[in-house]
Amino acid sequence: MSEQALKELFIKELQDTYSSETQIIEALPAMVEAASSPQLKQAFETHLRETDGQVRRLEQIFQILQAEPGGNTCEATQGLIEEAEEIIGEGLPAEVLDVALIMAAQKVEHYEIASYGSLRTLAETCGMTDIARLLEQTLEEEKATDQKLNQLAEGDINMRAFRAA
Repeated sequence: MSEQALKELFIKELQDTYSSETQIIEALPAMVEAASSPQLKQAFETHLRETDGQVRRLEQIFQILQAEPGGNTCEATQGLIEEAEEIIGEGLPAEVLDVALIMAAQKVEHYEIASYGSLRTLAETCGMTDIARLLEQTLEEEKATDQKLNQLAEGDINMRAFRAA
């Protein structure tokens, strides 16, 4: 009985993650447009392409599990995206907006890192090694995106905003 309950939990959490990724695909173009830093625009565009691949990976997992990807809305990501949309609409100076966009994107990345890490661990526990490998691949991409955002903030973007203030 608990094995079935674990599988149901796993699928429900996968559906939540799938919803998160599809919401991110819809939100990233607005973040690209709002960013003034060419490096930040490029980072968002790169992550958009990666997110497409992550969605395909999740769809592959759903096929393995013979489950449907839909049926769940990730309210956490929905809330984080609404925060980002509010920030974009606040009329902040371009340099400050870039800082705020990085902060908003990192909130999403940290949520995704937690989600993929938990899913990967549960897949490993349940002996789903192929699925765990797919989830690990995405987890590493999310960590790399978070690191890239850190580098952008520390390297130039935060300082440009500070100097402009």
